Amino acid sequence: MLGQRDDAVRWELLFGDLEAQAEAVGVAERAGEVAERTRIEIGKLALIDRMSGALGSIVRLHCLGGGVVAGCLVRVHAEWVLVKDRSATEAIVATQSLATVSGLPRLSAHRQAGVVESRLGLRHALRAVARDRAAVDVFLTDWTSQRGTIDRVAADFIEVATHSVGQLRRPADVRDVLAVPLRALSVVRRAELAP
Repeated sequence: MLGQRDDAVRWELLFGDLEAQAEAVGVAERAGEVAERTRIEIGKLALIDRMSGALGSIVRLHCLGGGVVAGCLVRVHAEWVLVKDRSATEAIVATQSLATVSGLPRLSAHRQAGVVESRLGLRHALRAVARDRAAVDVFLTDWTSQRGTIDRVAADFIEVATHSVGQLRRPADVRDVLAVPLRALSVVRRAELAP
């Protein structure tokens, strides 16, 4: 009788051990599955998705040719973002010119652009600036810059009427009109005008 009880206990321990091993394998498989699904989801995440999670946050954008643009991230679109610095100066940054971005939250969700937002490309933002007739500093990806007013926005370029620092655009003050390919555009920042 005692031998049967010992055998039963051994079998119980053996089955308990097998169940624990099976549970450990199941936990490891689920953890591996979760990790793989996480990698797949992160693989679908675009930089613009990460930036959307930072709306209203202070960010630092290192831009090819435009230096560093730091401030509150106000708008995020596929082709451009809008940043407002401490002095409320706004800058449109072409997303194609981004080298690095800091200040993003740890987690972000994949976003779906709305119909209206998907239509608001870089050209639309630049047309709004052109309509405003604001003096701007245009920074290019080759590290050069021009000050002037955006006169026209075409299919793949803008025309910038260059004029003196601190002046509004007047025909007599225009020194040159430059055609700037959109692919060369890094940052467009509202210029500080002289008092």
